[in-house]
Amino acid sequence: MPGSPAARSAADRLLDVLGAFGQAHPVLTLTQIARRAGLPLPTAHRLVGVLTGWGALERAEDGRYQVGLRLWEVAALAPRGVGLWQAAMPFLEDLYEATHENVQLAVRDGMEVVYTERISGRSAVGVHSRVGARWPLHATGVGLVLLAHADAALQDRYCAGELAAFTPYTVTDPVRLRRMLADVRRTGCAVSDRQITEDALSVAAPVRGARGRVVAAVSVVVPVAGTRAPALVPVVRVAGRGISRALGWQPEAE
Repeated sequence: MPGSPAARSAADRLLDVLGAFGQAHPVLTLTQIARRAGLPLPTAHRLVGVLTGWGALERAEDGRYQVGLRLWEVAALAPRGVGLWQAAMPFLEDLYEATHENVQLAVRDGMEVVYTERISGRSAVGVHSRVGARWPLHATGVGLVLLAHADAALQDRYCAGELAAFTPYTVTDPVRLRRMLADVRRTGCAVSDRQITEDALSVAAPVRGARGRVVAAVSVVVPVAGTRAPALVPVVRVAGRGISRALGWQPEAE
């Protein structure tokens, strides 16, 4: 029966199978799926069969499994998915042409930032982010923007938790973080200086939906050496405002 413990358990196990896949594990054997999902092999075999039949998983020629196209089709229906991507791409491309550096688009999912698009040139500084990757909000430019515009209760929970350090420059003091968030709201942009790697900084700006709420953030990541962050702020802001208008935002109505 719907809502029964057995039904919930079956759903949980299906999600456990899908959750076994990730950026570091895009292709898995049945045994690996069972181990990573914490399921007996026969149970994993049955659930993988169900998911493969529906199209959520696909079996490669070598017998291993990967995420299927049907799952992408469903995910594309998310309001922050293809619709945001279509609105953003012309402005992301313009920002890349203006800088020839890493250009990124991201959204917030709970206490993390999720990257939904990235354009990068061969000579651009190396970054750890990739489409689908998750990072803590406090350590990235896009994350700072999204955290700054989240509700006060979420900000309180985030600042009360552990702030992971990735470099000596990562902000781990909640008092300092709150000051940074206030600056982001005041200036309309965020600068994350060497917080993820010691050779790069990012400048980010908000993207607003039709009702003026911040729904995403756009950023450019550049080498620290020889970079003047203030010079990047205007072009990143222009990209953020352009995407916002494409999503239906009217500045005068904010």
